[in-house]
Amino acid sequence: MLDFILVRCIFVAIFGAAAAYFRPAGEPWWSAALVGAAIAVVAIVVETRVAKISLKRLIGVAAGICIALVCAALVSLVLGRLGAETSPALHFTQIVCLLLFLYIGAVTGATKGELLNLGAFGGVFGTETDVRHDHKILDTSVIIDGRIADIAETGFLDGVLVIPQFVLHELQMVADSADSMKRNRGRRGLDVLQRIQKMSNIKVQIVLEDFPQVREVDMKLIELAKLHSCKIVTNDFNLNKVAHLRGVEVLNINELANALKPIVLPGELMRVFILKEGKEYNQGVAYLDDGTMVVVDNARRMISKTIDISVTSVLQTTAGKMIFGKFDERSQSVPQAAQMERTDRAPRREQAVGEG
Repeated sequence: MLDFILVRCIFVAIFGAAAAYFRPAGEPWWSAALVGAAIAVVAIVVETRVAKISLKRLIGVAAGICIALVCAALVSLVLGRLGAETSPALHFTQIVCLLLFLYIGAVTGATKGELLNLGAFGGVFGTETDVRHDHKILDTSVIIDGRIADIAETGFLDGVLVIPQFVLHELQMVADSADSMKRNRGRRGLDVLQRIQKMSNIKVQIVLEDFPQVREVDMKLIELAKLHSCKIVTNDFNLNKVAHLRGVEVLNINELANALKPIVLPGELMRVFILKEGKEYNQGVAYLDDGTMVVVDNARRMISKTIDISVTSVLQTTAGKMIFGKFDERSQSVPQAAQMERTDRAPRREQAVGEG
């Protein structure tokens, strides 16, 4: 970024010096230099705006301007044949037609350029579209959550992970918060980013684009995703809904976690560890490795024990999946009685062998 600023400053200085050197006769050198520098600044502003435009829109604008120039030339030719060549009104009309056609052509080309299918041109224009579709913008919440690093480490994420500068700023504000809980969450998010940057199979790109007219970070993420045709990676429920309404694709980590939870059917047997007492009478609560809660009837006395249960139902909630099961003491007592009987028979056989 500093290199671009230096190059632009040199460009403005050279343009101003050239304008001062080649100034018209009788024109002060300083006014000519100011005019040249102003033209260079305008060119830099146009360059920064053009850099944010997609390739489809650039092609549309170029095609619209070319068509507009042809139309303006034809109209000027017709007007020149109809009126006097030295008439000031004729020249004014020709200039107005030229500017009008240029404006209409550029705006129409930029609008209709998004309908172009660059893939039809082969690999000449297809690369930029494919690369942009592979970009995934990370939200602040998903960085603090930390599971994105585990997913990236497994190799299921491809393309480029984009981290906007305004997301880094928000993450730094959370890390510098006076609240100890927020401060710890912000620092964990920074540690997660460092972990992702060290992965060899993941490319991380920090973009400096901002939208000063937009105040909320979530809306800035949506505008950035629409600008570059990217996907947003988040676990924020509200951002997920708003992005879908604005036509932006979202990868929700919570939805991925729910999709990866094991599928169980009523009547299946499961082996769980009863961790604590349930809310209802004679209930026990267990948790699977992925955090799914299992509520077991008749398991209050089996706390801190591993038991076999029978699944009775599965409930899908907004917070995740819950499994309900039932513990049958009779099914457990039969194997335990058989085990105790085998244990008792062993000393008897040894005693019989000794007496014989």
